[in-house]
Amino acid sequence: QRIVDAAEKYGAENCVVILGSSDAEGAEIYAETVTNGDPTFAGPLAGVPLGLAVYHVFDEEIRSECNEAQWEEQISMMEMVLEPDALAAAVKGMRDEFSKFKL
Repeated sequence: QRIVDAAEKYGAENCVVILGSSDAEGAEIYAETVTNGDPTFAGPLAGVPLGLAVYHVFDEEIRSECNEAQWEEQISMMEMVLEPDALAAAVKGMRDEFSKFKL
């Protein structure tokens, strides 16, 4: 519901969703939910295609904006144990297909 509220308050074109999911399938579902609506039709985004810009924290466009020291402290360990390219690609697929907005 918070995402719907933010999109209504600030405009979908002014909202960016950054995901931190640890598995590609989950990241893809979350990305689809904020772009094309909840595919399970179970939550507040059921049938609500917001078209939001959505990225995984491992997307280069997001990483390049992060403070390097903070990245090392907060994210680098997960980058070593997860599959950052697969996670970023899963979200990019949904973004390319359904997002109306980009960074």
